[in-house]
Amino acid sequence: MPSDEKQLRRYEFKKALEELDGLKGRGTELISLYIPPDKMIYDVVQYLREEYSTSSNIKSKSTRKNVLGAIESIMSKLKYFKQPPDTGLVFFVGHVQKRGDQTEMYSQIVEPPEPIQTFIYKCDSQFYTEPLMAQLKAKEVYGLIVIDRKEATIGFLNGTNIQVVTNEQSLVPSKHHQGGQSSRRYERLIEIAANEYFKKIGDIVNNTFMPIIRDMKGIFIGGPGSTKNFFFENDYMFKDITRKVVDLFDVGYTDESGLRELVEKASESMKDLQITREKDLVNRFMKELRKGDEGLAVYGEAQIQSALERKALDLLLLSDGVRKTKYFYKCPNCGYEQEFMQRPDDNTCPKCGGAMEMDHEEDYITKLYKMAEESGATVEIIGDESDEGSTLKKAFGGVAGILRYAPTASSL
Repeated sequence: MPSDEKQLRRYEFKKALEELDGLKGRGTELISLYIPPDKMIYDVVQYLREEYSTSSNIKSKSTRKNVLGAIESIMSKLKYFKQPPDTGLVFFVGHVQKRGDQTEMYSQIVEPPEPIQTFIYKCDSQFYTEPLMAQLKAKEVYGLIVIDRKEATIGFLNGTNIQVVTNEQSLVPSKHHQGGQSSRRYERLIEIAANEYFKKIGDIVNNTFMPIIRDMKGIFIGGPGSTKNFFFENDYMFKDITRKVVDLFDVGYTDESGLRELVEKASESMKDLQITREKDLVNRFMKELRKGDEGLAVYGEAQIQSALERKALDLLLLSDGVRKTKYFYKCPNCGYEQEFMQRPDDNTCPKCGGAMEMDHEEDYITKLYKMAEESGATVEIIGDESDEGSTLKKAFGGVAGILRYAPTASSL
């Protein structure tokens, strides 16, 4: 999947979870059910039957009715699944508050982007979304190396998961205390053994990292003392790999615990990598903006859409924090159509007085993304953690771009 499409999926998933977080029940009536991929549907149904029996004793008549109705709804939907999908299933079902004292039944089935690890059943006044929110965190892959003259461990950091690829023990002898010519000869033998050990580790690193080097965000090297620096600086790894090295850190161990320590020390660098990349993109736009009429910068809803329609946009920058949805209503009686920027309190048709119904809704960011996809423009979704990201959101409405070529008078 292209990286910009992954960004859109992440944006849409985050927006859906935010909408779920905004829903409230009158009491503890909203059910959140997380089903791991290895959980038998039969076992889930049995569990729900037990919950149904327990919930029959709820004192409040309305709460009891709504909880039982939600459980029945989930069980009826589970009939269509022989087994959970590869990443599991999540159900959000219950009566949510609307205007005044009104409630309506809400039901949403989510197939999460990553596997659900634990079976969870919660009945509360709001939906439980924390496990899915945790999956929103970027899952970049980093290479990890911890090394000294006795031992080396190589692994990956994938999201928050540390994967050990191999642990290698060295055969390099320890320093000795003999003197004279024998000492010098022994020192040479030690250095030859050390060189062979470093070559071996370099070969393992090359074979491990090269197949996915383009997908890796960076590489971190750690270890006690100066051995890590010597290994990095003396061409034991391919140039493509050394160019991916972000930083070196002092860590006390060179086994799996050393990898964990390395990840802790490198955490700020990992965060800075993404923010720096986003800063560079926004600064590229700002540089074009400062050129005035000769620049390639463009912003504003109408201007961006026009550039996309003309296939003139090279890069589209979208703020992760923009939330703009258009709601399209249609009157079933006379066919009158009207669009709103928020759900209307009054849906009376101004033409015939009937009740208009929502025909469809359109997310602004998703619409622009699809237009960019059709026109061949690159899309980057920018967070608002940095000053540049905040500027994009506040000063430019979260939407800006860089043109492929300078605009002509007729295209403005």
